[in-house]
Amino acid sequence: MLAILPMAVCAQTQFGYLSFRQVMEQMPEYAKAKQDLEVLKQKYEQEAVRGEEEFQRKFVEFLQGQKEFPQTIMQKRQLELQNLMDNGVSFRIQVGKLLEQAEKDLMAEVDKKLKQAILEVGVEQGYGLVLNIDGNSCPFINPLVGVDVTTLVLQKLGIAVPETTPAAGPAGGNVSMPQPVVVPVQPLQPVQVQEQEQKDDAGK
Repeated sequence: MLAILPMAVCAQTQFGYLSFRQVMEQMPEYAKAKQDLEVLKQKYEQEAVRGEEEFQRKFVEFLQGQKEFPQTIMQKRQLELQNLMDNGVSFRIQVGKLLEQAEKDLMAEVDKKLKQAILEVGVEQGYGLVLNIDGNSCPFINPLVGVDVTTLVLQKLGIAVPETTPAAGPAGGNVSMPQPVVVPVQPLQPVQVQEQEQKDDAGK
């Protein structure tokens, strides 16, 4: 009995779940971080292209003058071209590492804020835990104990959530409310108006 009691208590404890990625992508901080990262990428790309254009220009100059250059100048130009090419490759590799670290740094604050909101929602609602269902990590969630907390977390983050007020059916399901039928009224033509007046006079 003592072994079964904790299992029964756990079975009655509700838990929350949400898609961490889905909520994060709706955060304005996430959009700002992505924008800052894109600006940084463009700056690095411009610098890389500038170096590659310089290499191309000097390479063309080398091809055009190689027949006239003395041996010492030829060796000097070849060394310059090799250095430019090596620097370009090294810069590309370095940029990749810098962008990767920049993305981690920019997303760290977003991640921290989202986790804090999830923590507050979990404590306020009394959930035993809140699961992240990204990557199909939870193929089955019992609806009797699992609660989708996406809306609660978004509200905690100050993100507006569209309100839906569907009508409830007999079994709690949603039903579509019938739309009013509007019958268009055709205006009377002059002849019809005259006939109608004659009928009214005759009736009097």
